[in-house]
Amino acid sequence: MAMSATADLKKRPIAASICGAIALITGYLFFWPVPFDPAPDKALPPSPAGQGVFAKNNKMAEAEIIKTGHGPESIAIDKSGRLYTGLEDGRIIRIENGVSETLANTAGRPIGVEFDARGNLIIADIHKGLLSMAADGSLSVLVDSYQGEKMIFVDDLAIADDGKIYFSDASTHFTIGMEILEAFERRPSGRLFVYDPADGSTELLMDNLHFANGVALAADEAFVLVNETFSHRIQRYWLAGPRRGESELFAQNLPGFIDNITEAPGGGFWLAIVNPRSPQLDALVPSPFMRKLVWRLLTLTGNS
Repeated sequence: MAMSATADLKKRPIAASICGAIALITGYLFFWPVPFDPAPDKALPPSPAGQGVFAKNNKMAEAEIIKTGHGPESIAIDKSGRLYTGLEDGRIIRIENGVSETLANTAGRPIGVEFDARGNLIIADIHKGLLSMAADGSLSVLVDSYQGEKMIFVDDLAIADDGKIYFSDASTHFTIGMEILEAFERRPSGRLFVYDPADGSTELLMDNLHFANGVALAADEAFVLVNETFSHRIQRYWLAGPRRGESELFAQNLPGFIDNITEAPGGGFWLAIVNPRSPQLDALVPSPFMRKLVWRLLTLTGNS
């Protein structure tokens, strides 16, 4: 009888340790703070990936790879046919006959680039804002804040014939390297702006966008498009006609995380998809609680 009691006493610390570990893990999974404030959202429709026009093909197999450096995201072509792009280390480079030349460094993260009518390269830099680079490589800031608030994710741009620059500010909550938090939070904060170099004014056209990404103008400039990466859709903002100043869905339920959008010959658009949709991430959309729980699990396993 005494031996049985002694054995029970030895087991108690082990049981207590196990219970403590379970309580600690449970407390972490259910109550540990997360770096976002998740909002309720509607369930997304099933992804159409692999169906119809989204079926896999090898049409890009014969594409030529142009070596640039790490992180090119947008390109611009000058009147001489030379290619310009921005890199992750802040450099603006020009490529001619396969040879790369560094023209400037924004000391930020340049991603969107396009030439204006005067030959200046207009740059959307995540950290620095909307910039202009002259032919000699000198840089100037066009706009980097709105109503006294610094922009933290200036993303892409499109320039109209009248010189106005339409550009996106992807998020007011999270900057580069933290984009995934926008998907987990689902509190849309992206914006579409227009900057007028004639008077230096900046006007807000659309807000509450789910990560406002690529921007493109229609061939006749009747409207401008802006991608919502984390809602897998494209919004249209009318610039002319009876619906001027109104917005509407242009395309929705796309099969991946859409990034850039560019005007294509014939009046259409080229759309870049950076990654396919994740069924697991789609399934989390209706539940703020599960988004927090999964984030804690990802953090615990080092995958966040």
